[in-house]
Amino acid sequence: MLQALLFDLDGTLANTDPIHFQTWQDILRDYGLEFDHAFYQTHFSGRLNAAIVKDLLPHLSLEAGKQLGDDKEAEYRKRAAKELKPLAGLLELLEWANQKQLKQAVVTNAPKDNAQFMLHVLGLNKHFATVVLAEELEKGKPDPMPYQVGLELLDVSPVSAVAFEDSLTGVRSAVGAGILTIGVATTHEPEALMASGAKLVVNDLTDPKLEALLLGFGQEINAMAL
Repeated sequence: MLQALLFDLDGTLANTDPIHFQTWQDILRDYGLEFDHAFYQTHFSGRLNAAIVKDLLPHLSLEAGKQLGDDKEAEYRKRAAKELKPLAGLLELLEWANQKQLKQAVVTNAPKDNAQFMLHVLGLNKHFATVVLAEELEKGKPDPMPYQVGLELLDVSPVSAVAFEDSLTGVRSAVGAGILTIGVATTHEPEALMASGAKLVVNDLTDPKLEALLLGFGQEINAMAL
């Protein structure tokens, strides 16, 4: 029986990728770095800021790297304040989940300030009393730990949950925790999400195939076990 829905934040509750991409471009240009969207998808999408900065600017001290990440997120929030809107179909899906008395959580690699900001701007605080922040754990996505913690906090088993993810690292994290995972193709091609382990890929949350999967959840779990 379906008992819980777990959601990534960026790219899943809202399509924030264009804002993050442009903000990183502008911030890192001052460090002599230029990159295209393909590079961004590989080296930025779904990753913790600390790992991004360490890979691209290894000469920076930990303190300087953290400050860079903080500055980038502050600029992102400034730009996103007037641009954020829920992904198509999200509010309807959450209302359906409430009617079915399903538990809900956000599981994200995003910094705490970003998570609080986004949930407030999108008006989603009432839906997500449980928010798992990878930066507060020993490991972030693609490790399964963030989703494992989410399951523990909701007190549900992996086979009773569905996760929604837009990044390859996020899909691998949720699948690694044993959760049936829906890929949301806001930041990556459907084929890449499927190759990472997504059971189904949708462009947004209005896709009729998503409704069919959720309504037939028990059958999907049985098929995965075969």
